[in-house]
Amino acid sequence: MSDVILETRNLTKEFKGFTAVNDVNLQVQRGHIHALIGPNGAGKTTCFNLLTKFLVPTSGHILFNGKDITRARPAQIARMGIIRSFQISAVFPHLTVLGNVRIGLQRNLGTSFHFWRSERSLNSLNERAMALLAEVDLAGFADTVTVDLPYGRKRALEIATTMAMEPELMLLDEPTQGMGHEDVHRVTELIKKVSAGRTILMVEHNMNVVSGICDRISVLQRGAMLAEGSYAEVSKNPQVMEAYMGTSASELEGAH
Repeated sequence: MSDVILETRNLTKEFKGFTAVNDVNLQVQRGHIHALIGPNGAGKTTCFNLLTKFLVPTSGHILFNGKDITRARPAQIARMGIIRSFQISAVFPHLTVLGNVRIGLQRNLGTSFHFWRSERSLNSLNERAMALLAEVDLAGFADTVTVDLPYGRKRALEIATTMAMEPELMLLDEPTQGMGHEDVHRVTELIKKVSAGRTILMVEHNMNVVSGICDRISVLQRGAMLAEGSYAEVSKNPQVMEAYMGTSASELEGAH
């Protein structure tokens, strides 16, 4: 039997007569990098918001490690090991790079909200924080104030702070959006590297990124599941071609 870490059953979200996510059945295998793709307005971000409990489904169920988490709150989901990295860089701009990762690590000390704790009590986290920064090629930026980091490096820092929370399942929302070619390549390699021993579900627009690192791809269109499979399978699917290109498969063939 396959090892499914995350599953949705008939997941549906309606907003005042508009169905944003329509009867979606998704299965994410443990240890996979799984991409959620689709044209603009396909329901990808709404789907992510349902999985991380920022939205409550209209109907359907969400299961994590076989346990129904449909009614769980965002903080409960995070404690279970589902950690989301946001589309907009979610780091503290005026802390150092090292300081940002230490905040992620504090969760495991149970002192997340003890901001009055002395700096000394956090020094024990430095070794682990530096190891995480090394993993994302940011060790040389440890003392840099985050606001001064280049954009692509900020996304790498965001991945490091997500990893600090020891996620079993990492949700990455548009990790390469707004990046130049060099940064896209660096962050793609980084995702591949940090996926070892983890499961990653990502929303991503860049097909080069998806084709290069994803084990499985789910395609959404108008809130519904259009296709699912490997990149090779999905990219040859006539419905997917039509959704992305606005061209039917026969027209594409006729263009050759």
